Amino acid sequence: MTGWEAAFLGFLQGATEFLPVSSSGHLVVGQALMGLDVPGVQFEVALHVATMVSVVTVYWSRIRGLAHGTVTRDRTALAYVGFVLIATIPAAIIGVGLGDLVERLFDAPIVPGIAFLVTGGLLWSTRNFRQENNSRSLTVRIAILIGVAQAFALVPGVSRSGATVVMALWLGVSAYEAAAFSFLMSLPAIVGAAILQFPELSGGVGIAPASILIGMGVAAVTGVAAIRTFVAVLDSGSFHRFAYYLWPLGVTYLGVLWWMG
Repeated sequence: MTGWEAAFLGFLQGATEFLPVSSSGHLVVGQALMGLDVPGVQFEVALHVATMVSVVTVYWSRIRGLAHGTVTRDRTALAYVGFVLIATIPAAIIGVGLGDLVERLFDAPIVPGIAFLVTGGLLWSTRNFRQENNSRSLTVRIAILIGVAQAFALVPGVSRSGATVVMALWLGVSAYEAAAFSFLMSLPAIVGAAILQFPELSGGVGIAPASILIGMGVAAVTGVAAIRTFVAVLDSGSFHRFAYYLWPLGVTYLGVLWWMG
């Protein structure tokens, strides 16, 4: 992988990680169309770690407040942190128990094409969403269900941010809180994935360290812009329109795979 290829994949990751279009699916598609053979999920995990910087940058004041509240044993902060950790459990169980299966999905080019269509359907289901009807507070039940939605996003092509926010909206959480919770709950998930993959990352994955660093740098910068765009679109009530992008993308990609044999 050249530096330019790593930069392109980094941009793809950063631009799509926080938009409801599935960064993992776009990485698989990008690698397939560019003829890149990136073994396993190590490079993807590295890019996810980079986009973690984007979350911390945008939500720094809230993260700092939660950290302070946790230290001072503020009940509201402790409850919120608890909900984030609870929401991480389903994906952690699937990631650890079915890690090999998940990794094989990343090596199957047809999977993201189908998953793009599914994600488009999920986003389209929010077309009648009205913000004034959503004001429920987070609960253990809501956190678990959002966590289940995040677990399904282990499939490349199923958007993590899309699935978790759609689930939150279905459950009556406000758009602002749905977005914030979705992005903040990605932090322990990313850290956990990085820890699980660390032996392979440190042992070498056939990709030059410079290329990995370039990809990570580009992903971190573009991720900030993607988060701000996501929140603006969600606030405007245009969230479902991302389906207009995902459906043609899925159909076109599957058509290209069929054409290429």
